[in-house]
Amino acid sequence: MKGKKIMFVGDSLSMNQYESLLCMLHAAAPNSNITRLAQPFPTVMFQDYGVSIMLFTSHYLVDIQQDKIGRRVLNLGSVSSGNLWKQMDVLIFNTWLWWYRKGPKQGWNYIRDGKIISKDMNRMTAFTKALRTWAKWVDSSVDTRKTSVFFQGVSPAHYNGAAWGRPGVRDCSNETKPIAGGLTQSVVPLALKVQQDIIGSIRKPVHFLNITAMSYMRKDGHPASHNGLGGMDCTHWCVAGVPDTWNHILSTILIHSGKRGKESKTLPRQTLAHK
Repeated sequence: MKGKKIMFVGDSLSMNQYESLLCMLHAAAPNSNITRLAQPFPTVMFQDYGVSIMLFTSHYLVDIQQDKIGRRVLNLGSVSSGNLWKQMDVLIFNTWLWWYRKGPKQGWNYIRDGKIISKDMNRMTAFTKALRTWAKWVDSSVDTRKTSVFFQGVSPAHYNGAAWGRPGVRDCSNETKPIAGGLTQSVVPLALKVQQDIIGSIRKPVHFLNITAMSYMRKDGHPASHNGLGGMDCTHWCVAGVPDTWNHILSTILIHSGKRGKESKTLPRQTLAHK
């Protein structure tokens, strides 16, 4: 990866994976000469290797635009940041966490779907349309001979104890062991199925990091109340922890791709972490 630029694009779970990778690289090369930049987006450069790791925050991947009176409009058909993204050598995308948020945590006031602007719409439908817009952008704009594209699957949260045989439990605060067994078809998130279908339809090679099943078992892997924010966090992950495994999978594919050179473009689209 010498001389390459690696960018994570997504929400705070992308930040989780970004921070994990930085910690892993620093542990591997503790004396490396490092430069940090905060603007225009967080970047850490390992100068001895010429590698840059970047984080671009985009909760929905598609654009939020302001109209003439200052309202925030989520445009399901626009990916203007793509001009920057496609300059990278490795892109790791993620979106899902923010799609069902409402009230003060909702990042927009209106949704634009084609020529129609509405106050709200079915969130799964909106998510699907946005992901299709992103998929079309990959097919039309990304040169996958230069840029490797990854998409991270749904990262599960653990707020419902019924999922691991403890009805009535509403968070992960007292969990110290993983869930026995695995993710059954009855509890596979619909968003994961949408992601798999759309990414499977992309003509260009995209590596799908299916981290859902393995992460689902780790109800013990969240910071819970130890997150420094005073709340209960069973969404994000401790570092070191689960995101390190995501990055082991990512790095394995990148190393394998580097060894195969141009042949790497024949790698399978789906990387099933639970296998």
